[in-house]
Amino acid sequence: MDKSDDQARDRLTQQRQHADHTHDNLLSRADAELHAPPAPSVDEKARQAMANQRHHQDHSEDTLLERSDEELH
Repeated sequence: MDKSDDQARDRLTQQRQHADHTHDNLLSRADAELHAPPAPSVDEKARQAMANQRHHQDHSEDTLLERSDEELH
């Protein structure tokens, strides 16, 4: 019976270690999520896309104006 008691004790120890490891992983993930910057909202993504598009349009207009000015002179 001593051998089976030792085996049972070893299994319980392994289960406990596994449970502790799982618990530590969950705590680490929760901590990381709490400290991570929030994901941009749909409105923020749309605002960024509009700003990028406007910037691209402004750049294209500036380029066309520069070319026109060069051609005139």
